[in-house]
Amino acid sequence: MLNISSKQLLLGFLSVLFAFTAQGQKILTIKDAEQIALANYGTIKSKANQLNASKAYLSETKSEYLPDVNLSAQQDYGTVNGQNGPLYGYKGLSVASSGPATASQNWNAAFGSLYLTNVSWDVFAFGRATEKVKVQKSAVARDETDLVQEQFQHEIRVASTYLNLLAAQQLSKAQEDNLKRAMDLQKVVVARVRNGLNPGVDSSQANAEVSNARIALTNTRQTVQDQSNQLAIYMGIQPQDFQLDSAFITKPPANADPLSQVTIENHPLLKFYQNRIAVSDEQAKYLKTFNYPTFSLFGVYQGRGSGFKADYGTNPNDYSSSYGSGADPTRYNYLLGVGVVWNFTSLFRVHYQVKSQQYTSAQYKDDYNLVSQQLIAQQALAETRISNALKNYHEVPEEVKAASDAYHQKFALYQNGLANIVDFTQALYVLNRAEVDKDIAQNNVWQAILFKAAATGDFGIFINNF
Repeated sequence: MLNISSKQLLLGFLSVLFAFTAQGQKILTIKDAEQIALANYGTIKSKANQLNASKAYLSETKSEYLPDVNLSAQQDYGTVNGQNGPLYGYKGLSVASSGPATASQNWNAAFGSLYLTNVSWDVFAFGRATEKVKVQKSAVARDETDLVQEQFQHEIRVASTYLNLLAAQQLSKAQEDNLKRAMDLQKVVVARVRNGLNPGVDSSQANAEVSNARIALTNTRQTVQDQSNQLAIYMGIQPQDFQLDSAFITKPPANADPLSQVTIENHPLLKFYQNRIAVSDEQAKYLKTFNYPTFSLFGVYQGRGSGFKADYGTNPNDYSSSYGSGADPTRYNYLLGVGVVWNFTSLFRVHYQVKSQQYTSAQYKDDYNLVSQQLIAQQALAETRISNALKNYHEVPEEVKAASDAYHQKFALYQNGLANIVDFTQALYVLNRAEVDKDIAQNNVWQAILFKAAATGDFGIFINNF
C-alpha cells in the first residue's frame, strides 16, 4: 500500500479545488452573452409566441372560405297537435312539420326522428375572403418584423450593458490602484511625522486621501453590481459576478469607420413600422368589401321517421308509441338553392369604418416618418461620436504618461522633504483622473461604434469589428 502523507493529500485537494474554481470563472464573451440573452429574454419569447399565434390564425383564415357542412340527427317523443299558421325555420337548419289541425286537444304521442345534412357556402362576396387572408398575411409579416426589431434592440441593450459593466470593472480596478497609492502615501507620511520631518497635519491629509479613495472604490463596486444585475436580467439568468472579456476594449476597433450594409428603409425598426402601415391599409380594403352583397349556395337533405301513420288525420288511433316505428326514417326531402343578401344600410356604416381605418394608416405613417427622421439624425451624430471618441483614445496615453511621471516625481520629492503634502496629493488626484479617463476613452470608442450600429440597423458593424 502507498503511504500518502497528510501534506500530499492537502496539496491534491487544493489542486482539485483550484481546477474547479478555474472552470467556474469562465470568461463570458460578448457573443456568448448575446446568444444567451436572445434565447432567454422574456419579451423575445413573448413576441415569438405572438408570431406563432398570427401564423395559426392565418391558417384558420384561409379555411374560412370553405362551406359550412352541418350534420344533425335527433330522435324525439311527443304529441303532434297541429295548428294552422306560418312558421320560420331559423337559418334553414330544420324543416318545420306538424300533425293535422284537430278540433280539440289530445295527448296521443309517438316517437319521431330527423336526420339532416345542411351545406351553406358564401361562394362570392366581391373578394371579402381573399382580402381577409391578405390582412392576416400582412399581420404575420408585421409580427415577424416586430420579433426581428425586438431581437435587434435587445442585442443593442445587451452590448451596451456589457460595455457599461466592463467599464465599471475597469474603473473599480483603477480605484483599487488609487487606494493602494493612497495607503502607500499614508505609510510614508506617518513615518515622517513620527520622525519629526513633517508636521502632524500631513498625516490628517493622508488619512483623508485614504478615506476618499475607499469611498470612491465602494461607489464603483456598487456600479459594478448594478450593471452586473442588469446584464443578468437581459440574459434571463440569475444575478452573479461576471468575468468579462476585456481584450477587445484594450485596442480600437479593426475598422474605426465601418460602413453599414443595411439601408435606412431596411432598418429593423422601420420595417416594423412599415408593416404596421401595410396591415392598416389591408384592413381598409377588407372593410370596403362589406359594401357589397354576398351570394350563397345552400342545400339540405333530410330523412324523417314518425310513429304517426299516414291516415292519422282521419283515424286518430292509427299511431304507434314504439321507439322503432319513430326512429326508422320513411320520408326523404332535399332542397337546393342560391341566395343573395345585401344589407343596404351597411353602406353608410362601412364608409365611416373605412375612413377611420385610413386615419389609422395616416397615424402609422406619421410614426414612421418621425422614427425615420430620428434614425437619420442619429446616424449623423454617430459619425461625430466615433470621431471624438477616437481623438480622446489617441490623446489619453499622453495624459496617463504625464500624470504618472508627475506622480513618481512628487512622491520622490516628498520622501526627501522637497515637496509638501498638497503638491503630492494633487499629483495623486491627477494620476487617478488620467487612469479613469483612459478606461472611459477605450470604452467610449466601442460605445460609439455600437451607437452607429443601433442607428443604421446593422449590428454586424459592432459585433464583427474585433
